[in-house]
Amino acid sequence: MFPYINIGSFHIGTFGLMLWFAAVCATVVLHKNFKRFGVDADALNVVTLVVLAGIVGAKAWHELQNVHELAAAWRQIMLPGMKAPGTVLIGFLRWFQAGFAWYGGLLAGIAMLLWQGHAARFQGPNEETPGPRVGGLRMLDLAAPAAAIGYGVGRIGCLTSGDGDYGINTTLPWGVHMAKDALVPPTPPDALVQPTPIYELLFALLVFCIVWRLAEKHKPVGWLTGVYLILAGFGRFLVEFVRINEKIYFGKTMSNAQVASLLSMLAGLILLLWASRRNKPWPPVPAS
Repeated sequence: MFPYINIGSFHIGTFGLMLWFAAVCATVVLHKNFKRFGVDADALNVVTLVVLAGIVGAKAWHELQNVHELAAAWRQIMLPGMKAPGTVLIGFLRWFQAGFAWYGGLLAGIAMLLWQGHAARFQGPNEETPGPRVGGLRMLDLAAPAAAIGYGVGRIGCLTSGDGDYGINTTLPWGVHMAKDALVPPTPPDALVQPTPIYELLFALLVFCIVWRLAEKHKPVGWLTGVYLILAGFGRFLVEFVRINEKIYFGKTMSNAQVASLLSMLAGLILLLWASRRNKPWPPVPAS
């Protein structure tokens, strides 16, 4: 594992590097989706805003799970006082470099996509005449394949940084060692652990293939997003059984992420059924 790439005195965090690469992959996929469905929007701008919102949401979700620890961390950050702003900034950046929750990022990203969907438009008959608005739910449908790819690639950053998203100790032949300077070392330090981010990458690639092909069938608006939420939640629910996340619900048999996964699957099922009942055609109605 390589938490940092060291170039002299300059250190590059591999988590941040993989987050950047995940955004690049998501941008490419979203751009291709915009092209095949005639959307007049800049995929790079969309992904940039979603990533920024997702980072803030993921950090907020993670930290708010333990308000007492959050308060203690902020007291430590602010301890030097505003007379030493550089020290405070360094402390904040160190605190911000780890500790993110996928579902916080998902909710913030969804909110940002809904907002951008109302601003984006399909291509019009000519440059002077704009096409109909994409709409929030259509934007979510368009972004589903990109979200799958971005999530899977981003998870590799969790593995390289050793931030605690790896699996339980194992004797399986594909078990991996965490580096001694991993952000969250395993117990014992030389233990082989299950590479759960690799499992999530492989499942994310499968989800991408499914939703990319289903998009061609022009199901009702919102239907594809429902499918994505169900599949993404299902994959995360399963992988949590072999991750080191603490089990705190239902007699300490389920983690916080598993409860969130169940909610994701439930929300996806409700959205899928609602979209099917509503039956709003995916191809937009031309503006009059």
